[in-house]
Amino acid sequence: MQPIHDVDVLLLLATAMAAKRRPAEMQEIMAAIDLIQRNIPSEEKLGDAFVRLGEAGLLVADGERVGLTPVAEGLIRILPRKGEYDQRLFELRGLLGAHQPKETSPAIVIEAATLRAAIQAHRSSAAGAGKNLLMPKPKPEAPQGRPGQRQRKPLPKARKH
Repeated sequence: MQPIHDVDVLLLLATAMAAKRRPAEMQEIMAAIDLIQRNIPSEEKLGDAFVRLGEAGLLVADGERVGLTPVAEGLIRILPRKGEYDQRLFELRGLLGAHQPKETSPAIVIEAATLRAAIQAHRSSAAGAGKNLLMPKPKPEAPQGRPGQRQRKPLPKARKH
């Protein structure tokens, strides 16, 4: 890949998060982008990124769903698993810069209306009472003891004779 755009890196990582076991739907990819960046890029930028990543042989379309190619899965496997999203995006940007596709693959063309509908569906589900399963779980503030358990009385000090 010659020019590396921020949207390309973001889209590839979001697709990897959303497409764990099967190709991901557009709404799932939008939820992952929202989780990573808290802001979803415009439909035009996303559409161009799908075309670039498809031509580079990193994304493949399966009907209305999008998944990773084995080459892209190899790039994602190299990334640190426990890192913050900013660190993972930075590492992935470097890996994409070094990636040289062997041959040109077919572009993935997704219409702006489809992307707009996915963004609107994600925003409406986020505003509703539904639960986004991609959002991280909140951590408890302090460990809580088991209910019904109380501390035992300390043993008396040993007497000296």
